[in-house]
Amino acid sequence: MHLSEWLTVLIIGWFVVITPGPNMAIVIRNSLIHSRSAGVYTAGGLALGNLIHITYCLVGIGFLISKSILLFNVVKWIGAGYLIYLGIKSLRAQPHPSLNQSNISPLFTGRSALRTGFLTDLLNPKATLFFLALFTQIIRPGTSLLAQIVYGITIVALEFVSFAILASVIGHNSVRQRVDAVSHWIERVTGIVLIVLGVRVAFARSTQ
Repeated sequence: MHLSEWLTVLIIGWFVVITPGPNMAIVIRNSLIHSRSAGVYTAGGLALGNLIHITYCLVGIGFLISKSILLFNVVKWIGAGYLIYLGIKSLRAQPHPSLNQSNISPLFTGRSALRTGFLTDLLNPKATLFFLALFTQIIRPGTSLLAQIVYGITIVALEFVSFAILASVIGHNSVRQRVDAVSHWIERVTGIVLIVLGVRVAFARSTQ
């Protein structure tokens, strides 16, 4: 493993994490609307989704998905549909009870947040293309499998830590109390963002 190559992966991963997209939108939504812990669980789900992407890219399935129009379109349309579904669900948001009462739906548990994050990342075809580019174009040919695994885990850890910090800040009670009265409007705006991102995913192209 080369330090310079690892730093390159780290820098690229950082820029990907801070670029606004479905992952950031869903973490902000769950942190503001539900709770700080919901945001952290969502970040954990995103990390698990990345682990799946890394695994199938390392064994060559990612290349097959990117080159098969049928497989790529299946992933693309399911992912787009899921984001649009979340967006429509958010658009229908109603005013929440005051934080002093309870702003957390008993149905939205840590498991629900984890699942939402996992599916959001797993069904994003752009994540497939990113990791495929990482392992085939950015990382040098001949790099050992162990080194590639380390690079992949670096991206996963970077995303989880970054989004967990974001969730901790956004989901802090002092922040949520300030936006409590307009939280349903924030959720609706997030819904529009998710729908737009879903449409963008629907028009994503494979590398073929």
